[in-house]
Amino acid sequence: MKLARALEQGDLFCTKPMALAEFSQRFQNWLDEVRLEEKTRKHYHNGCRLLKATPIFGMWLDEITTEDAERLSFPGSAGNANCALRTLRRMLHKAEEWKLIARAPKIKLMKEHGRSLRLDDDAEKKLMAASTQCRWRAHTQELFRDIIVLMRDTGMRNERELFRMRIENLNWEGRVIFVPDSKTPEGRRLVPMSQRVFEILRRRCETKNDGWVFPSKRSTSGHLRSIGRSATCFGTRALKPGSQRISFCIVRVTIMERGFSCERGTSPPS
Repeated sequence: MKLARALEQGDLFCTKPMALAEFSQRFQNWLDEVRLEEKTRKHYHNGCRLLKATPIFGMWLDEITTEDAERLSFPGSAGNANCALRTLRRMLHKAEEWKLIARAPKIKLMKEHGRSLRLDDDAEKKLMAASTQCRWRAHTQELFRDIIVLMRDTGMRNERELFRMRIENLNWEGRVIFVPDSKTPEGRRLVPMSQRVFEILRRRCETKNDGWVFPSKRSTSGHLRSIGRSATCFGTRALKPGSQRISFCIVRVTIMERGFSCERGTSPPS
């Protein structure tokens, strides 16, 4: 029986069976050693965390099937579940590559629905008003308000572009922001400044000619890397009480729908 199965799967050499829990540690060590985007690495680490709470985590690698993956359930949205399922799929393909299993099963993702929230004028007013009720320090509140405005009016990606903004890349005379690096090659571009963006950046940069626009002493990179989970949870409650935690990617969706770009020669509203 075992010989027939080995012939069918194309693997005549028996390997020591390994549980997904044990393999998870090896997989995460590999994540930390190879060249990967930081966001991709975090995505897979989070996926491993989600899988740890499921029955499949204790199964042998060669016993995991497509049906086992389809029976899994995760808290939160479909996007959260797909994070775990993508991680499982990547782990099983890696196990196949490392000759721990003969063939990785197909892992189907859940259907995700588009975001219904939009950061329009009304939503921005609600966020600004609600932020005054928080027990944040004055510096944190000002930072939150500045980021909301900058994200709305520029459409820049928060972690990859906005938080990495440098003073050297600000053209005060032309009122444009140069984005030297982005998620895609097309993301390297010039972004126009609205009047309020210009005023915020002038206030934050003062008389400095170089350095980070959003410096951070606690970050190893030297600049701000996230506005924090508490801020995004607060944003959800302010815009849509009782809903799931929102992603501030809705800001990019909104700005792209408004369709402002340097190439078309248009400018965002002040």
